[in-house]
Amino acid sequence: MPAVPNPVLDLLTVRGTVTEAEQITARMRRLRIDGGQLAGLEVQPGQQVRVLVGGLTLRTYSIWHYDPSGGVELCVLDHAADGPGARWGRTVTPGEQVRLRRPEGTFTLRPDAARHLFVGDETAAVAFGAMLAALPGEAVVSGCVETATASDRLPLAGGDRLDWVLRGETSLPDAVRRLAPEPGGIAYVAGEARDVQAVRRVLREAGWDRRAVLTKPFWTPGKKGMD
Repeated sequence: MPAVPNPVLDLLTVRGTVTEAEQITARMRRLRIDGGQLAGLEVQPGQQVRVLVGGLTLRTYSIWHYDPSGGVELCVLDHAADGPGARWGRTVTPGEQVRLRRPEGTFTLRPDAARHLFVGDETAAVAFGAMLAALPGEAVVSGCVETATASDRLPLAGGDRLDWVLRGETSLPDAVRRLAPEPGGIAYVAGEARDVQAVRRVLREAGWDRRAVLTKPFWTPGKKGMD
C-alpha cells in the first residue's frame, strides 16, 4: 500500500513523543505521550485513542490519564498474541514519535449516577481506572475485575472497593451473581465479548434497566485487530 502523505495524516491524527515507559503490572506497561498537539483535547473518562503502531496499522487503547497541558497516558497489555499492537506496546521507548487519533468513544463515566458498578477484565481495568479517578471520594462504588494473576491488578483509585477475582477460579457472571448489585445505578461492563454479553444477561435478570448497563467488548478470541 502506498504511503499516505503526511498532510493527510496530519488531518486525521495528532502527534506526540513517548516520554515515559514503565512496567505497571506483570503484563502491562504505562506509556506517557507528550506534545503540543495533545493539549486542550476534549477527553471524557473511559474514552480511548487509536494509535498508529506501525505503518498504517491502528490499535485502540483506553486512556489511563489525561494531562490537559499536553500528555496522554496509556496502559498497554502484553499478551500471547504476538501481533503489531502487542509488539509496539512491548518495545516502544521514550523518544519515539507517535501518531494517534483524537479521543473517542461513548463508554464513559456517568458522574451523576447514584451508584457505579464496574465489571470487566484486565483490558477494561484501564478505562475503569480513569473513571474511578474522576469520581468523588463519597461516590458509591462496587464491582468485579478479573485478572490472570494477582500481579496483573492495576493500581486503581478506589480499587479496594472492588472484588478482584482470578481467572479460572470463578467466572465474571458468577462473581456478579455473588455480589448481587441492586438496580438503580449505572453498570460499566467491558472486556471479552462473551463475558460482556453474559454479565449483561445476569444484570437484566436481576432487574437492571438495559439503558443502565453500558457495555464495551474490548476483545474476542481469535479476532484480528485486537492484538
